Amino acid sequence: MRDQLGQIIRFGVVGGINTGTFFGCYLLLHPWMPYFAAYTLAFLLSMVGSFFLNTYFTYRTRPTWKKFALFPLTNVTNYVVQSAGLYALVTWAGTDDRIAPLVAAVVAIPFTYVISRRILAGRGPGPGGPESGMGERQPSRLA
Repeated sequence: MRDQLGQIIRFGVVGGINTGTFFGCYLLLHPWMPYFAAYTLAFLLSMVGSFFLNTYFTYRTRPTWKKFALFPLTNVTNYVVQSAGLYALVTWAGTDDRIAPLVAAVVAIPFTYVISRRILAGRGPGPGGPESGMGERQPSRLA
């Protein structure tokens, strides 16, 4: 339980860094392309950084090619929730398209944590879970 609380706190820190990276990239790209294209490219760039921060810092596990290949699945729900929120905020609510991505990102946080924990750290406590010490000592590394 204590380790899970630590993971949630570290996930929040990584999320803050990732959100800042995403938002900075979005603001840099926004003048050069339509808002939704800038949003998508910034999302993809920040996702790579998020993978490494979450594997090393949040879940304290090694990155592998398998996890790297599966990690985008953690962001599918995030992307759908954020995209729908972005569209609704800009189109229907008249929110400034420079601020709307930040608001939409907050709604997706709980979904992203649950999915990323399952992919990067395993199924949870018990045999083969992260607390058991089994299953995460994989020799193949991404780097």
